[in-house]
Amino acid sequence: MDFAPFIHTELPGPLATKAIALDRRFTSPSYTRYIPLCVKSASMCTVEDLDGNRFLDFTAGIAVNNCGHCHPAIVEAVRDQAGKLLHMCGSDYYNQPQADLASRLCNLWPGPSPTRVFFTNSGAESIEGAFKLARYHTGRQRVIAFLGAFHGRTFGALSLTASRIMQRAHFAPLVPEVEHVPYGDVKYISEQLFKRTVPPDEVAAIFVEPLQGEGGYIIPPKQFLPNLRALCDEHGILLVADEVQSGFGRTGKMFCIEHYGVEPDILCLAKGIASGLPLGAMVAKESVMDWKEGAHGSTFGGNPVSCRAALASIDLIEREYMANARGVGDFMIARLNAMRAEFPEHIGEVRGMGLMIGMDIINDSTSMRPARVLRDKIVDDAYYHGLLLLGCGEATIRFCPPLCITQDEAARGIDLLADIIKSK
Repeated sequence: MDFAPFIHTELPGPLATKAIALDRRFTSPSYTRYIPLCVKSASMCTVEDLDGNRFLDFTAGIAVNNCGHCHPAIVEAVRDQAGKLLHMCGSDYYNQPQADLASRLCNLWPGPSPTRVFFTNSGAESIEGAFKLARYHTGRQRVIAFLGAFHGRTFGALSLTASRIMQRAHFAPLVPEVEHVPYGDVKYISEQLFKRTVPPDEVAAIFVEPLQGEGGYIIPPKQFLPNLRALCDEHGILLVADEVQSGFGRTGKMFCIEHYGVEPDILCLAKGIASGLPLGAMVAKESVMDWKEGAHGSTFGGNPVSCRAALASIDLIEREYMANARGVGDFMIARLNAMRAEFPEHIGEVRGMGLMIGMDIINDSTSMRPARVLRDKIVDDAYYHGLLLLGCGEATIRFCPPLCITQDEAARGIDLLADIIKSK
């Protein structure tokens, strides 16, 4: 695909405008389409709309296309598998790609414990499976999650989510016995929650994002996860790591929790696992995944086509893209910090690991107040200049490009962003 950005029509163009009108007539109003982009095709870090406009993608389909859009190796794996077997229910029958991927994921497990895998279709389903397994294994009912967390939108996952009120409004009652505590604060759990309202011997699990995603790309204190692991061990509580957004090389390691040397009890995966195809997995210590036959299942989880895509994706990530995420991520953080020095009245903290980077937008450098309206305007303007960005948190721009992004593409996008901020 040719050079990007390349914008040669008004946005959206005539073909995209027609398609968007049709979509809006027949699809759910709950979808959050913040920019009028209608994608025709994509390749690696470039997205093309119906009218031939090309965009540089710093979103990777919301941290999904870790190996880039339509990577040739993944496309070839999908084509090969699609000609052999599209589907046989993995809960009732066996297939080779599912077995191969289960073995691979267990070998990637961030710790020494033997593990097993349950395949799902999405991140929310991986969270739901972990929620059920935690209650089944421990016989306990209560669960702890963190303020700012996003774990999904199905009822169990939504009960753990505490990112935006709009996501929970009008859906009560949710799953009971879920407590939310400040992210990064283990003392609050041990010295407040466990002494005032929640008996620790009734807690089945603590769900945590090793790097909080929708909450603002927040990196916790260095000792947070080790201390959380110790607290769980003290009280017989399962530690569930949600790596749906941070996994598969996104932070420069296969899983973000590896940065902290902590072994979870359950690992929830999706998004980047198959670099564009729907697939999720809930991986747990063998000693924890002790539920009986029929206790849980999935019709499409472990689909052979998605599993082949995942195997090809993991090969690419291990071979080259994990290292690229570290190198280009360091480059982007340095460039964004230089931009912060140039525009201190609009840019607050820059933080990140690998290619999971957040940049806060503020109203002024004195108060450092989050500037959500300005953040949204910057993201919107970037689209009209051919750069795809996402927001998260209160007023953060998140950078989660495909892990195959080159330094030149990263520089091109940051230069464009600097011009947009300069105009504010």
